[in-house]
Amino acid sequence: MFIPGQTYQRSQIHDQYGGSRQSGISPSAQFPYIFIFSGSQGSLHGYKDQWINENVYSYTGEGQVGDMKFTKGNLALMEHQNHGKRVFLFEYVQRGYVRFESELEFYDADFFNTPDRNGDLRIGIKFFFNRIGARPIIRPEQLQLDFEFHSQQEKYEITLPSSTEREGLVTSRVGQGAYRKGIIHRWNYQCAVTEFKDPRVLIASHIVPWKDASDPERLDVDNGILLSPTYDALFDRHLISFENSGKIILSDQISWKDYKKIGVSGQERILGLSSGNKEYLERHSKFLFNNHSS
Repeated sequence: MFIPGQTYQRSQIHDQYGGSRQSGISPSAQFPYIFIFSGSQGSLHGYKDQWINENVYSYTGEGQVGDMKFTKGNLALMEHQNHGKRVFLFEYVQRGYVRFESELEFYDADFFNTPDRNGDLRIGIKFFFNRIGARPIIRPEQLQLDFEFHSQQEKYEITLPSSTEREGLVTSRVGQGAYRKGIIHRWNYQCAVTEFKDPRVLIASHIVPWKDASDPERLDVDNGILLSPTYDALFDRHLISFENSGKIILSDQISWKDYKKIGVSGQERILGLSSGNKEYLERHSKFLFNNHSS
């Protein structure tokens, strides 16, 4: 139907297949299709839609004011397979023109903290889609922490916190689930250093800590790294960092003998750092260098 990489005029898509001409999520009433359109407007609120690995696309739900909910277009996306609907992803290249990326299928969704159009903190929905035909490496439930659900619908039914409770969202599942899952997908379900692959053990951490990051940086997948517990503990305390080449940097606040006792060789290297990762790591490593001079 659509050719990946080819540009289409959005109005012509709707002339032929129907659907809303304005919404980011556009179900067709005439055909079993749902069109989703991604642009740059999310960056105004500190988030962006993107491919976070070769086969997984993260997409932000609809709703400009107040908490996003699984209604209307969001509900249609979550249940598209149950209703025999196909999902087609387009990205804007200029006003009125979109490039077809891929057909997608729903994999998972979770929540994150984001300001709405009025600047008020609210709960947003982040979808994770598989590229059609790509076989998921792990099941969505393997990305959960300690939460059990009896049905697909129950999984996404949460009690949203009141405005007075939202100060505590930093450490809660509500608002952190989507970010953690994004980091796990970004690092292809394995520790960035050791390639250990069990998500029950791996820890998704910010490179520049939450307290030191701006609101957009707190949501930026590039500001995240997936590590096994030993490396995460050292990294979180600025006792190790990584060069732009990916090579590990050791602080002299721990002796070489003690590094070896906990399995750190000094030869570790991270492969596949993005340019964004490198920018955050440069800021992270400055704290480690301060340890050297103290």
